[in-house]
This record gives sequence, C-alpha cells and structure tokens, in this order.
Amino acid sequence: MKAPERSLILALIAILCWSSIGSAFRLTLNIIPPSLLLFYALLTALLFTGAYILIKGNFRRLFQYTPRQYAQSALIALINPFIYYLLLLHAYDILPTQVAGTINYIWPIILVILSAVVLKQKVGLKGFLACIVSFSGLVLIVTKGDFSSFSFSNPIGVVYILCCSVFFALYWIFNMKDARCAEDKLFLTYFFALLYLIPVLCLSPQSPLPPLKGLLGSVYIGIFEMGLTFLLWLKALQTTNNTAKLSNLVFLSPFISLFFISILIGETIALSTFVGLLLIVMGILLSQKGVKGKGQYTI
Repeated sequence: MKAPERSLILALIAILCWSSIGSAFRLTLNIIPPSLLLFYALLTALLFTGAYILIKGNFRRLFQYTPRQYAQSALIALINPFIYYLLLLHAYDILPTQVAGTINYIWPIILVILSAVVLKQKVGLKGFLACIVSFSGLVLIVTKGDFSSFSFSNPIGVVYILCCSVFFALYWIFNMKDARCAEDKLFLTYFFALLYLIPVLCLSPQSPLPPLKGLLGSVYIGIFEMGLTFLLWLKALQTTNNTAKLSNLVFLSPFISLFFISILIGETIALSTFVGLLLIVMGILLSQKGVKGKGQYTI
C-alpha cells in the first residue's frame, strides 16, 4: 500500500474513533461524574502513550528534557487536558449531546480571533466573514432556530463550551511553538493533568472507584479520544503528501458524530443542529483562506 493511501486510511480510522466520543461521553457521564471520568481516561491515555513510546525505544528521552520544558508541559497540561476536558465534560453533562458536540467545533474560529490578538496575524475580509458565518451557526444551534425569543435552553452549558473553545485554541497556539516530539508532549501533558486531578478527586465526596461500566467507558475514551487516535492522526499527517487536504477531513467527524448520537443515545437530531453545524464548518473552511500564516490543526 502506498503512503498516501495508508495515510488516508489512518486518518479515516482516527476520524471514526473521534466521531464516537460524544456518545461515549454521554453514556459514561450517566454513570460517573466528569472528574472521575477524566481521571481514568487520562490514566489510560498515559499508559497507552507510554507503552507506545517504550515499544519505539524512546522512553528514556522523557527524562532528558530541561526544567523549562517540563514547566512548559505543566502549563500546557493545565490548559488542556485539565481545564479543557473538565469544562467539556461538565457541558456534556448538562447539554443535549448534539448541542455540546457541535458547538465544540467552533474552536478554529476562536483560534482565528486569538491568532490576530496573540500572534498578530492578519485577518482579512474572509476571516471576518468566517467568524460571522460560524457564530451564526452557533446561535442557530443554541436557540434551536427560535430567533424571536432568542433564549438559550442552558446558558451555563453554552458558556462552558465556548470557554472550552478558548482553552483549546490557546493550547494550539502554545503547542505549535513547542518543537518536541509529539508523543512525548502528549505523555507529559497527560502526566501533569493527572497530578492536577488528584486533589480534585480527594476533595470530591464520591468514591474514587467507579462502577465497572463507568470504568470501561473511561478506558474507551482514554484510548479512542486521547491515546490511540492521536497517534493514528500523527502517523497519517507524517505519511501524507497533502497535509491541508487530510486535515480538512476532520470536519467529517461532527456529521458522523450526529449519526452515532442518533443511534446510540436516541436523540432526535434537530434540523437547526445540522444546519448550524454546516454553517460552523463553512466558516472554518473560509477562515483557512482568511488568515495569513495559519497552519494546519495538528498536535
């Protein structure tokens, strides 16, 4: 099999895995709270990524970074996965799965805004139009198309998701300046995020030992949201001859996710959700042409 074909297959497998995660979040959150889910998912991802690095013979490299680089990983881990996933899981806990899953894809547009502010990148007319198109999709989803009342069914959940987008965009900005090996960065961020979660769990009144179904759901998320899927996506990007086109395939994920949500969760997908998601994705694709110097959405 040629490298471009192999990279396409790996990318599609990764996208299929990511598409199932919204449903996995909902089913697992029905059993255990967000902090406990995140702890066991991160622990699974840490062990999985560590095993991968060990098999490749690069585990010793994890202990050869400078104190500044470890501090950098600790800061990034605070942003994502710690704060980002806690906010995301709390949003999934209180919002309909289709709403939480689709609004979460607004983060590339937040990245456009932050890139202009933080990185001083020039945002052209297409960039501004992209923001308008995507945010109109967001408004359509959260209002369910009822613009007359313009009321949000759960404003706290929407705020959580928008904050998630800000934190993930910040994570992307900080991470793209870090030239270290991608799997090493993943391992270290999982490690530091687990350290941050320990006091959260100690202060929680709930038992740190989840029911078996909750544990299995967390392990699934740890592998197919964080561990295996990121490694598949990395390998796909490394072997493709067209990173831009491959990266755009990730926007299949929210549409496939809606299918899974309909089948596995039993939610009726609202027309406003589907149309709003189309607007968000259209805005994202437009934004890629509207911001000069912006790279692809890699790890």
